[in-house]
Amino acid sequence: QVQLAESGGGSVQPGGSLRLSCAVSGDFVTIDTMAWYRQAPGKQREEVAIITRAGNTNYGDSVKGRFTISRDNSKNTVYVQMNSLKPEDTGVYYCNANVYNFATGSRDYWGQGTQVTVSS
Repeated sequence: QVQLAESGGGSVQPGGSLRLSCAVSGDFVTIDTMAWYRQAPGKQREEVAIITRAGNTNYGDSVKGRFTISRDNSKNTVYVQMNSLKPEDTGVYYCNANVYNFATGSRDYWGQGTQVTVSS
């Protein structure tokens, strides 16, 4: 079984910063890509940022230049540093990891989500 545990959400004023973390635990061999998604009320879930095991990154257009994704492979943890936050960044942020183990092969796992609210 694989679990993803997110932390770091909260409320912040526009222009502020937050850092989200997501730690992967359980029975697995390796973690390939890791990513952050978000879902605002009434909207579809969208990809925020993705990072490969080698550290290659890609960002959604709405967060480029403001968010930075990183990972620590020794801790099986992915982070996203969110700066210059805007009200439209409000939503539930979900961690995603593509994990390989011998029993199930490669499959995607999701965290439970953490709320980010940007409001004055």
